[in-house]
Amino acid sequence: MRGILEVIAGILAGTVGTAGGITSLVSYPALLLLGLSPLQANIGNIVALVACWPSSTLASRPELKARPPSIGVSVIVSLLSGVVGAVLLIETPNTYFTELVPFLLTLASVTLITQPLIHNRFSETINGAKRRIFGIGLILITVYNGYFGAGAGIMLLTLDQVTSGDEVAYSNARKNILIGAATLGSAATLVTLRPVAWGAIAPLSLGLFVGGLLGPKLTRVLPATLLRILIALLGIGLAVSFWIS
Repeated sequence: MRGILEVIAGILAGTVGTAGGITSLVSYPALLLLGLSPLQANIGNIVALVACWPSSTLASRPELKARPPSIGVSVIVSLLSGVVGAVLLIETPNTYFTELVPFLLTLASVTLITQPLIHNRFSETINGAKRRIFGIGLILITVYNGYFGAGAGIMLLTLDQVTSGDEVAYSNARKNILIGAATLGSAATLVTLRPVAWGAIAPLSLGLFVGGLLGPKLTRVLPATLLRILIALLGIGLAVSFWIS
């Protein structure tokens, strides 16, 4: 029964996460409820989230074929930044990053809602410094993703939206690839350096894989404005939950 609940939690987390962000809003608490310590749950969550990468990429084929992304360098940067995040997780207290999470999530959520206005008003400035803005933001977000990750998807989706002005579905496809690379780098590092509760995360990983197939399809059919608002509201909700805790 516990395994079935984990699979269901994984499907929900994977769907929500690959449709926009905050996969960990569901998957991380699910591991805590199984009795894992916060550190064990964090490590297990990062490792389990690798399952979203292949399925979400597979589900995003229409967007990736229509506009093939030139993100080879960004994938490598994300992978290496994920490794850095994992090392920071092992070597530093979680409080350093988690205290910033509510503020980062709130900022990203508000920015996502107002993205069309921001891009239209400051398009010349953004376009002139697009590579620098995206590059710096990508490194910071993927290091954080490798460290803890809650809300990293929303942050990266917002960054891509602001710097590209593209449709949400296309930004989301790129976001899933880059977050997946960062998660893979972090997970590989953690598996090498720390014990992992494989029995607890296996059913969750299965659910996350299935959810990764569903999320991009959901992004494709929902209106862009509605999707931005829903993702932003989830992000604000996660920020509030961190403040309360």
